[in-house]
Amino acid sequence: MSPNQILFTIIGYFAVLIGISFLVGRKNDSATFFRGNRSSPWYIVAFGMIGASLSGVTFISIPGNVEADSMGYFQVVLGYTLGYLVIGTVLLPMYYRLNLTSIYTYLHDRYGKSAQYTGSSFFLLSRVVGASFRLYLVAGVLQTFVFDPMQVGIEFWQTVTLTVILIWLYTFKSGIKTIVWTDTLQTLFMLIAVGVALYFLYERLEFTSFNNLIDYINSSNYSQVFFFDDWKSDQYFWKQFLSGAFIAIVMTGLDQDMMQKNLTCRSLKDAQKNMFWFTIVLTIVNLLFLVLGVLLTAFAKAENIQASKDSLFPAIALQSDMGIGLGLVFMLGLVAAAYSSADSALTSLTTSFSVDILNVEKNYSESRQKKVRMLTHIAFSILLILVIVSFEYVIQDASVITKLFVFAGYTYGPLLGLFSFGILTSLKPHRYSVPVIAIISPFIAYTVSVLAEKAGFEFGFFILLLNGAITFSLLLIASILLPSKSAHN
Repeated sequence: MSPNQILFTIIGYFAVLIGISFLVGRKNDSATFFRGNRSSPWYIVAFGMIGASLSGVTFISIPGNVEADSMGYFQVVLGYTLGYLVIGTVLLPMYYRLNLTSIYTYLHDRYGKSAQYTGSSFFLLSRVVGASFRLYLVAGVLQTFVFDPMQVGIEFWQTVTLTVILIWLYTFKSGIKTIVWTDTLQTLFMLIAVGVALYFLYERLEFTSFNNLIDYINSSNYSQVFFFDDWKSDQYFWKQFLSGAFIAIVMTGLDQDMMQKNLTCRSLKDAQKNMFWFTIVLTIVNLLFLVLGVLLTAFAKAENIQASKDSLFPAIALQSDMGIGLGLVFMLGLVAAAYSSADSALTSLTTSFSVDILNVEKNYSESRQKKVRMLTHIAFSILLILVIVSFEYVIQDASVITKLFVFAGYTYGPLLGLFSFGILTSLKPHRYSVPVIAIISPFIAYTVSVLAEKAGFEFGFFILLLNGAITFSLLLIASILLPSKSAHN
């Protein structure tokens, strides 16, 4: 597939997204931008959330990581199902009962205003870095396979800037209301891309039947799912499973980005239906990505293609002799997966900062809210550009998904501790102790993980549980030694 063909495909794709944004985004008040007027059909939200959850990181990194870790990532996916059950039965009822716009308002009601600032700040940090990881990946593919071969002198920072501007164009007007619908289209493109890639590989590897494919997967050296033999390894089943459960809780249930979509549903019952079907479909889709990884690895070895990890899928789709069809759907799928995650991240960052930090709904008139929201939206767009460009000098190797989850363990851990302590206990520490505990917990967790690694124990994604447990324990100690003096701080 030529660079020009890829470029025109992307331009056409974004023209469609911008068109959708104008069709569904006639209103641009705060209720529309932040909550979608609480009018979204649950099945549309559920389908769109699949793309937002998977992102370009999943699209490239999970298939590329099969060569190194086999299908062990599915242990994490199985843990997701437990986490989503907790979200549907515990967190969503609480959020709807409190009628929240930002889920971190709960921390204000439970601990005080400083806790809301703390929770929102950790989310802002987590989401800025997480969205930047995802966009860095797709910008790198565009740079390598489109702009560099065209020899037009476009540098990486310009690719990144163009990428973020395109997101801003279709999200600035109606925020979450637009994203609920654009994410649905983007999820569809991503799933089509996976299906087409599997079909092409099925044909090229000359499988005679579906049963023949299943037998090949089962006998492959890369098909191992469960790892029970070494409890010190970061691949050990219970580490992966429990990490998956808590990753789902914090990166969906305690994440304004993902919960903002759920809170646009018409009722709690609809939001719970959304989570139920979302869980089933997401599990199946992740399994398909892992199967895709096995087939991509086999094809690369058979054709002597020198590509691995995050470059494996792009190299086969865009540079091998698989034809223009696979290259076309790959680019559509990659861009759809990356942008379905990044666009909602930009909107949720704007929402959280506006509601939690600036408190725009109480402090400003509707006309003033619109101006503040617009400036915040622009500011976070610029911040994303700066962070993504900095990654070009920081990330040198390893799959991006591994880095993303390890980082999430440190930034989402305090949120896990804050919410779980608030829900499971009636104790309340002094308001000023909460931000201090949230800040020092990741440093303690990091120190423990370094010492444990020297002893041969790898935490991996399990660092999230350690971080959350440390935050919980310190909140308990503070509640005893420094109890709150008032019901509302």
